Amino acid sequence: MAHPDPIEVETRRHQMFPALDAADAARVGRFGTQHHYPRGAVLFRAGEPGPGLYLVLSGKVAISQRDGLGRITPVAVQGPGQFLAEVGTLSGQPALVDGHAEEDVEALLVPPERLRALIVAEADLGERIVRALILRRVALIDAGASGPVLMGPPESADVVRLQNFLGRNGHPYHVVDSSTDSDAATLLEQYGEANLLVACPNGSVLVNPSNEALARCIGMVDTAEHAGLFDVVVVGAGPAGLATAVYAASEGLKVMVLDCRSYGGQAGASARIENYLGFPTGISGGALAGRAYVQAQKFGAEIMIPAKAVSLDCSGAHTGEGLRLGLSDGRQLRARAVVVASGARYRRPKVPRLAEFEGRGVWYWASAIEARMCSRQEVALVGGGNSAGQAAVFLSQHAALVNVLVRGPSLAASMSRYLIDRIEASPNIVVRPYTELVSLQGEPATGLEGATWRDARTGGQHDCPARNLFLFVGAEPEVDWLDDCGVELDHHGFVRTGAAVEGAATDAVTATLQTSVPGVFAVGDVRSGSVKRVGGAIGEGATAVAQIHAHLARLERQVA
Repeated sequence: MAHPDPIEVETRRHQMFPALDAADAARVGRFGTQHHYPRGAVLFRAGEPGPGLYLVLSGKVAISQRDGLGRITPVAVQGPGQFLAEVGTLSGQPALVDGHAEEDVEALLVPPERLRALIVAEADLGERIVRALILRRVALIDAGASGPVLMGPPESADVVRLQNFLGRNGHPYHVVDSSTDSDAATLLEQYGEANLLVACPNGSVLVNPSNEALARCIGMVDTAEHAGLFDVVVVGAGPAGLATAVYAASEGLKVMVLDCRSYGGQAGASARIENYLGFPTGISGGALAGRAYVQAQKFGAEIMIPAKAVSLDCSGAHTGEGLRLGLSDGRQLRARAVVVASGARYRRPKVPRLAEFEGRGVWYWASAIEARMCSRQEVALVGGGNSAGQAAVFLSQHAALVNVLVRGPSLAASMSRYLIDRIEASPNIVVRPYTELVSLQGEPATGLEGATWRDARTGGQHDCPARNLFLFVGAEPEVDWLDDCGVELDHHGFVRTGAAVEGAATDAVTATLQTSVPGVFAVGDVRSGSVKRVGGAIGEGATAVAQIHAHLARLERQVA
């Protein structure tokens, strides 16, 4: 195997651990305070909230990774001119590594809010810092030696679920196979009926946890009441929601973003988006969403993931009380404007026993985790849109055969030409037109063992030994939480905006993204008539901010 060019490796490490000179240190000093740490002192500890960015002025700090089982891996030793932080530092999330003084240390400490101010005010220095923060998080994820430890069978439904949750939220983790690791097997036995244990960096052990319980254990979500009034609350952290957050926060608005699953939405699960402007070689949905996620935090947007919106009280839309958004954990958020960016989920085909196999062979996305499970196997994929095409191409790099089932005559009516060409050029992708899924085989305890489809032209049925089935069919808008607000929907359940609202006022033509309720806007896939493309969603998110400013100005005039 060819070795990487040492110059490239050195450059990458230099970007990850850049040294700041005296002039840079002086610029950082405007935003922080100087502290002394004696030899052996702990500056930060994995699993505990990080106090901010440290810039070492003298002495040395040793950085090490410690997983939930207490295993320690050295990472680096940082000396004068080097800074200690990673992406989570921007929002004060718990540290992912340990840092202790190897000798007496003098350092500047820049708390999260001042770090964000530094990055915005000192653009060139901020660029170097942000690049390093991102590269460090990527390195931690790749190393798999920090974050929670998932102990159980690697392909069990719960282990796969938590891997997807952590991976799509850019959080490091490590899986220990209980069938080959005797220590993990012993721990599982001690907990009786447990089929999954999670050891968090803070020492807590969770038994068969939900996504929300794991998020609380590793500090992904806070428990603060957030009693203040936000300018904007964005529900949904897909491309449209993140675009709204970036533009609104960069223009000085107080912004909160929440999502019940992960940042990126459906686009975040795309293996490669090749027709997005400015990326001629393509970019994964996760990488694009991850950059937007960091960018929103850079400008001061607060983000809660996972956090589920369950209600919206619009009775205060015309008063200073504001809109009230209810969360599933009982908390409420108040905002002068709410942006509905909750997207749409793939429709569940009416196939018997489908729910039994969800997470056990039936998937609504195709990530690297599912791709590994499909290695050298025959799989089936239902859908004819771009997301289906991207997934088919990605899976073809791992699976022996990918069957693409479409109800129509071809892919031409619903898929971009470049994806159709890629599929036609792939020898292990077979498109099956006029075909629909009719039944599934297997047992929930052991997972999917096969699928049967029918050719609508001949009525003939085919049994496929696919243990993995991917569904990218239609879209159902995520709007249940809007029931109490009275936001107008079209006959498919998507949110109407602008001139499409019944009895819309004249200015609704210009406020194209405002719903039937003043101060409530809709962007992206959840909006009736939207383009359903990543670029379109991002454009709508940016456009919404100008209309939000106009709405806030009207509220100010009413108060005056």
